[in-house]
Amino acid sequence: MHTVAVGTSGTTVEDVIAVARGNARVELTDDARTALAAARQVVDALAAKPEPVYGVSTGFGALATRHIGHDLRTQLQRNIVRSHAAGMGPSVEREVVRALMFLRLKTVASGHTGVRPEVAQTMADVLNAGITPVVHEYGSLGCSGDLAPLSHCALALMGEGDAEGPDGTVRPAGELLAAHGIKPVELHEKEGLALLNGTDGMLGMLIMALADLKRLYTSADITAALSLEALLGTARVLAPELHAIRPHPGQAAAAANMRAVLDGSELTGHFQEEEAPRVQDAYSVRCAPQVAGAGRDTLAHAQLVAERELAAAVDNPVVLVDGSGEGRVESNGNFHGAPVAYVLDFLAIAAADLGSIAERRTDRLLDKNRSHGLPPFLADDAGVDSGLMIAQYTQAALVSEMKRLAVPASADSIPSSAMQEDHVSMGWSAARKLRTTVDNLTRIIAIELYASTRAIELRRSLSPAPASRAAIAALRSAGVEGPGPDRFLAPELAATEAFVRDGGLVAAVEPVTGPLA
Repeated sequence: MHTVAVGTSGTTVEDVIAVARGNARVELTDDARTALAAARQVVDALAAKPEPVYGVSTGFGALATRHIGHDLRTQLQRNIVRSHAAGMGPSVEREVVRALMFLRLKTVASGHTGVRPEVAQTMADVLNAGITPVVHEYGSLGCSGDLAPLSHCALALMGEGDAEGPDGTVRPAGELLAAHGIKPVELHEKEGLALLNGTDGMLGMLIMALADLKRLYTSADITAALSLEALLGTARVLAPELHAIRPHPGQAAAAANMRAVLDGSELTGHFQEEEAPRVQDAYSVRCAPQVAGAGRDTLAHAQLVAERELAAAVDNPVVLVDGSGEGRVESNGNFHGAPVAYVLDFLAIAAADLGSIAERRTDRLLDKNRSHGLPPFLADDAGVDSGLMIAQYTQAALVSEMKRLAVPASADSIPSSAMQEDHVSMGWSAARKLRTTVDNLTRIIAIELYASTRAIELRRSLSPAPASRAAIAALRSAGVEGPGPDRFLAPELAATEAFVRDGGLVAAVEPVTGPLA
C-alpha cells in the first residue's frame, strides 16, 4: 500500500487524494516529531505562567476573557470539542472526512499548533485503521475554519461520538478505537482548539473537485468535438493561429484538444455544401474552446490558491519558534476561509457555464430544424419513437440546478459567537454545493456524449475521425447501445455517466490523439 510521509511541509495535492480516495497510509517524519516536541515546549512553558494566554489558559471566542486555572484546563479542552461537535443533517462522504483529517494532521505536523507528538500519532493511527468519524452536512460557517466538522473528528480521537469502521458500519468511536488497539487521547492545553481551527474541510473538497474538473474539462472538449462532427460543422475555427491572437492559455488548450479529436474526420467542413448552407456554426459549437478555455483558466487559478493553502499552517493561536528554541503564541486571523471560498464559488460558476453550453449542443442535435439532416430527437421512427427527447429534459434540469448552485455562498456572511466572529466565509457551504455541481456536470457531459455518438452513427455515409470511432467503440463496450428503437434509457445514461466519471472517455481517445490537456 502507498504510504504518504507527513513532515513539517511539502504535502502535495496528490498526497491528499491518495489518502482521501486511495486509503494510503500516513507516517509522521522525524522532522515533524521534532517540530511537534519543540512547539509543545513553548505551550507548556506558557501554560505554567500566571498570565493568561489565549487558547492555552483562557476560554474561547467571546468567552476568551475568562482565565482558566490549571485544574480545569483538561476539562476546558475536552469541553470545547464536545460543545463544538454540534453538526446536523446527513453524514458527509468518507473521502471528505479523510481529507479533512489528513489536512488537519498536516497542519499539526508543521509544528505551529503546539499539539503533542502522541496526539498527532493517534490521528495517523485512526486514518490508517480506516476509521472515519461521522461528520454532518451542516455546522460550519467557514470561520473560524470548519469548526463543527473538525470537532466531530476530534471527538472520535477522544473515543466519543460515532464513526464508520473500515467495513462501512457506523459504531461508537470508542469501540472502533479499542478494536484497533488505539488508545483515546486526553487533550492538554491548547490541543482541543488546535484540532478544530482550520480550513481543512473546504480545502480537501477543493482539491478533490479540481482533480475531477480537470478530467471533466478534457471530457467536455471531446464531446464538443463529437457534436461538431455530428452537426457537420467546421474545424477551421479551431486553427491555432486564431487562438494565438487571443492568448488565453485555457482557450488554446481546449482548441488543441478538439483539433486532435477531429483529426482525420470526413464529417467536418460540410456546412456550406447543404441545401441551406451556413456561413458559420452556432455559438455553442463555434465558441466551445472560448467557454471551456475560460473554465480551464479558472481551474488554474483555483489550483494556485489550493497549493498556497496546502502550504499554510492554519490555526489560532499559532506557535512561533525562533532559531534559539524560544517561542511565542500569537493570535491571528489566518483561519478565515475567504481565499478558498472565493475559488470554490468561482469553479461552480465556470462549471455551470460549461454545462449550459453542452446542453445547447445536445438540443441542437435533437432538433430536426437545426441538426442538418438528422432525424428528430435522433429517433428510429419519429412519432412512434421519442428518441432522446427526455434525455435532453434531464440534461436541462441538471443545468438549471447548476445555475442555482452558481450563486456564490461566499457573498454571504452571518454573525456568530456574540458578534466576536462577525464576518464569516461560508467556504464549507461553497464546497458542498460545488460537489453537487461536479456530479451534475458529469451527467450533463454524459448526455451530450450519448447524443453525439448516436448522431455520428446515424451519419452512415461519412466516416468520423479515428478518435471519435475509438470513443464510440469504448462506449459500446461499456454496455451503451447505439441507435435503434426506443428502450429504457436510464440504465444506459447511468452507464455513460460512469464511463465519463471514471475517465473512460479520455482513456479511449488518448491512444489515438496522444495526451490531451
